[in-house]
Amino acid sequence: MSWSKKSTIVRARNHAVRQLFRSGEYVAPWRTGRLARDLWFTAPPRMGELPRPAGGEAIELEAQGHAVRGWTWGEGPTVYLMHGWGGRGTQFAALVEPLVATGHRVVMIDAPSHGDSDHGPAGPGRTHGIEFARALDAAFLRYGPAEAVVAHSLGTIATYLALRFGWLGTRRLVLLAPMVHAQSLFDGFQAALGFGPRTRRAFDRQVEALTGIPGRDFDAVTQAGHLDPVATLVVADRGDRQTPYADAVELADAVDAHLVTTDGLGHRRLLSDPAVVRTVVAFVTDTDERRDRTA
Repeated sequence: MSWSKKSTIVRARNHAVRQLFRSGEYVAPWRTGRLARDLWFTAPPRMGELPRPAGGEAIELEAQGHAVRGWTWGEGPTVYLMHGWGGRGTQFAALVEPLVATGHRVVMIDAPSHGDSDHGPAGPGRTHGIEFARALDAAFLRYGPAEAVVAHSLGTIATYLALRFGWLGTRRLVLLAPMVHAQSLFDGFQAALGFGPRTRRAFDRQVEALTGIPGRDFDAVTQAGHLDPVATLVVADRGDRQTPYADAVELADAVDAHLVTTDGLGHRRLLSDPAVVRTVVAFVTDTDERRDRTA
């Protein structure tokens, strides 16, 4: 099939979807809002296997009655690694050996409906930030207090939710390409599908019904405001197309974090960039007590 024909099919399909949501605004906004919610929380295809550092031990935890799988390496103070939407734990592979070499236990998990983990209560092929948070909390309950949590993208909001609503506690936070505001993403989703205010109100109520918290609370700045200060490092790329750099700056200002800016690494490559890895390990292993009070 030619590229032009594929493009025509995609445009026609997108047009049909937008027409469906526009009609639903007047005919059945509640059902249309639920459909929008289900689309929003549909997990992307699972990322394929990535190289995994040698010597690890496979782990399986239970979170909300479902299996969460991952790996652990080393002994010592624990560093938890929390990936983002569409990712998997082994994206952090470059961090494992340097952290183990500095005397840490590293715990890496795959969130529900991601990597090797089962789906959570949201059902097959769906998940959300609360399920990410519960999975991280389950790891914490197994392996104990965190020296640090290193989170990427949506993992940022999930970590803050676990810190606020779960048992998780940590001495330091490292936030890589952090997702900060979900509300603006909801707005973009609404614009893309073309639904109106009645469907949006239904969508917002359906989000809260599924997750247990209002959609506006999927916000890193909001959640951080409910917590005691934690020494924090934020690493963000100016050209990140998935999580705006300006949002990362706002978060860093809000939590008094140390901000490291990169150029040309985008959203995911900074996870394996040697300079970023060195910066993260140095922050986690810094013994200056003043850094524990403010980053």
